[in-house]
Amino acid sequence: MKNSLTEELLVSLSADKPSISPKFFYDDVGSHLFDVITLLDEYYPTRTEKWIMNAYRREIADAVTHCDILVDLGAGNCAKGSQLFTSIKPKQYRALDISKEYLEAAVADLQKQFPQIEMSAHAIDLSLPLTFPELQALRKVFFYPGSSIGNFDPEKADQFFINLTQECYGNGGLLIGVDLVKDTQTLNLAYNDPLGVTAAFNLNALLNVNRLIGSNFKLQDWEHYAFYNTSQSRIEMHLRARSDVQVTLPGNGSQDHVISFSAGDLIHTENSYKYTQEHFVEKLGRAGFTKIQCWTDPNKHFLVCFANA
Repeated sequence: MKNSLTEELLVSLSADKPSISPKFFYDDVGSHLFDVITLLDEYYPTRTEKWIMNAYRREIADAVTHCDILVDLGAGNCAKGSQLFTSIKPKQYRALDISKEYLEAAVADLQKQFPQIEMSAHAIDLSLPLTFPELQALRKVFFYPGSSIGNFDPEKADQFFINLTQECYGNGGLLIGVDLVKDTQTLNLAYNDPLGVTAAFNLNALLNVNRLIGSNFKLQDWEHYAFYNTSQSRIEMHLRARSDVQVTLPGNGSQDHVISFSAGDLIHTENSYKYTQEHFVEKLGRAGFTKIQCWTDPNKHFLVCFANA
């Protein structure tokens, strides 16, 4: 595992445009930092999505009809998924996320509150194809809140949706939240909060990489840099070198790898694409989803959709 991660990071950090996958955000510290981000005034997506889910609770439940198993993609602390328990009444709950210990603790706590629902936690990288052959006969509702789909490049988002339609086996659907295009100031503030929590979240990815592979990133050498790319309709998050710096990645039984960065060089850590409602519904339709129902807030800042497979 360590060797494969080292090879992955060596390739991505040595590329013409260096990058670190956003999956490295979500160790235990990063997961907690993201929970704090969702509480910030500047970070509108979480509270706006929650407003939509509450305001249209009955309509969403009617669209879902019934649910044998709720598959929570990127479950985090499971708070969003558990809000659906009393409305769509799943018989089973399967929580998926990258941070194993954090997820297992959340599910264990949730199981005490809802002993009647069969629950399980699964540490899974959502950037890889998902397969659930053992669930073929069940009506599955995939739940993907928080506009996490925005972290996928558009072509990979299309493949992700096709994967989910196939895994529904004609019996299920997708309940998903997506951030909408809006004014640049609101978007930039959401990813550059004055408290610096998002900056800490971004920088923590370097500490997680150090822990996982034994590299020697130093936080004082890097700073958070995020902006809205209007032409690509996405927020871009980067780590920017404060000065010339060298980073060492351990070799696999051989000489260590040294990567040099000049002051101002960027390591890309995340994209967060923003969609129009029309464009997003078209994407779902192309992937094979039908009967797509949508709900939004009065300001049209965020969108929740349920799509049948």
